[in-house]
Amino acid sequence: MSTKKVAFYTLGCKLNFSETSTIARSFENEGFERVDFSEKADIYVINTCSVTENADKRFKTIVKQSQNANDEAFLIAVGCYAQLKPEELAAVDGVDLVLGATEKFKITDYLNDLTKNDLGEVHSCEINEADFYVGSYSIGDRTRAFLKVQDGCDYKCTYCTIPLARGISRSDKLENVLKNASEISQQGIKEIVLTGVNIGDYGKGEFGNKKHEHTFLDLVKALDEVEGIERLRISSIEPNLLKNETIDFVSKSRTFVPHFHIPLQSGSDAILKLMRRRYMSDLYVDRVKQIRQVMPNACIGVDVIVGFPGETDEYFLETYNFLNELDISYLHVFTFSERDNTPAAEMDGVVPVKVRKKRSKMLRGLSAKKRRAFYESQLGNTLTVLFEGENKEGYIHGFTENYVKVKAPWNPGKVNTLQKIRLTEIDEDGLVRFDELPEAVAV
Repeated sequence: MSTKKVAFYTLGCKLNFSETSTIARSFENEGFERVDFSEKADIYVINTCSVTENADKRFKTIVKQSQNANDEAFLIAVGCYAQLKPEELAAVDGVDLVLGATEKFKITDYLNDLTKNDLGEVHSCEINEADFYVGSYSIGDRTRAFLKVQDGCDYKCTYCTIPLARGISRSDKLENVLKNASEISQQGIKEIVLTGVNIGDYGKGEFGNKKHEHTFLDLVKALDEVEGIERLRISSIEPNLLKNETIDFVSKSRTFVPHFHIPLQSGSDAILKLMRRRYMSDLYVDRVKQIRQVMPNACIGVDVIVGFPGETDEYFLETYNFLNELDISYLHVFTFSERDNTPAAEMDGVVPVKVRKKRSKMLRGLSAKKRRAFYESQLGNTLTVLFEGENKEGYIHGFTENYVKVKAPWNPGKVNTLQKIRLTEIDEDGLVRFDELPEAVAV
């Protein structure tokens, strides 16, 4: 009997990537062979996202890709979209099984019958039942690993479906995070990215209760002591939960790199109130100033939403000018899209889609300007780059500790190595060229 093959496709965030990797290992433990999604497989698993309308639409495209590879394969949908709208996914032609927030981690229990169905079968819990924690990390996929430390969210931002898709805020036990980090380092992976829904809330629900047994700072300090880890990177963290003590610790840390990604969402206090964010713009300014004070060369990324209901031209310009004057490095721009069962979907002051797109284009242009200025500020600096494993048109790419993307002629010997470099110039693609230093060594 031949070994059954399984393939995976992940939509959305770093957290989804970490969970896909964990789910894939559960298949491998059951004797399945993992293959690329473009190859013929017996089972295709799509880990869905529902942050934006675009992620919903992409799901159908990916289903068709799997059918082109093998139209007789068994197709499973998991993830946030699968929890929020399981019946909708089950009705998509070709989908056989839809698993919700808790069921996805028991996926191999549902594989007794791989017969194709006319209508997808749904196994989805009520979201208030998603109150237990499943640790996850990605490994074997890239030169960095995504380590999940927290799940769910207790915030009530008016545009967000994540609490509906992932449940309450809860954390992995500190000892388990450290064990997973150690396992990752033993695989020769050089960089770990901490991920979760609201990682600054780490410690809540660590032992099944709502109080904090540990803080995010406790987590950061403990991880800094794990042997074998070369680099640790904090993914997105809420500005009100990024404390000065954490910023100061990172500035002196052995392994944590000078890179922060801090959601802003709007530079207008009036819009922040409508969004029910837990800070005002002045707190955000304070966080950026604190980072720049102790880490002048740090990279600071920003999430921002355009076209939120009530965002007048004046409020948008307030955001644009706020970001233009702020000493940040790049933007991730999201165009607001109405999500079912969120207060924002019912709000007055709807911004026309055409206007949303125009504002998005303006902020993307600002982001390109900010990134260019940040890269220019790094020219002449000596930094360390971690080279990745893909040959892109004859070049190898990598990121410095402060997230400057660099390229060099393809050399397989550089893959997953850390090299000392001096940044020299920015090319036409906006990537940085560099000189390798004589003392550069692979580590």
